[in-house]
Amino acid sequence: MDWIFLILAGLGEMAGVTSLGFYSNKKHIMALVALVVSFTFSFSFLYLALQTIPMSIGYSIWTGIGAAGGAITNMWLFGESRSWIRFFFIFLIIFAVIGLKFSN
Repeated sequence: MDWIFLILAGLGEMAGVTSLGFYSNKKHIMALVALVVSFTFSFSFLYLALQTIPMSIGYSIWTGIGAAGGAITNMWLFGESRSWIRFFFIFLIIFAVIGLKFSN
């Protein structure tokens, strides 16, 4: 169950980063509400996950999901660059997080 909490926390991080993008483009109150709700959701589930998952692993996975997912989401929603080098480094983040998990 803790791993599900960690994945949910990572998805909340992605939603928060995306909401931040919407809010920085247009200072709309709904984007701000979504930003606060998303990060509250994310931190709440991260807290639950870290009750049993080691901090170094949990935080790394949470950050990796947020960074990689946020970058991909921003490419899709905000038209950010889709160069091969960006995808390469996103895959490096994903593989580094997986490698960290299995290095325990």
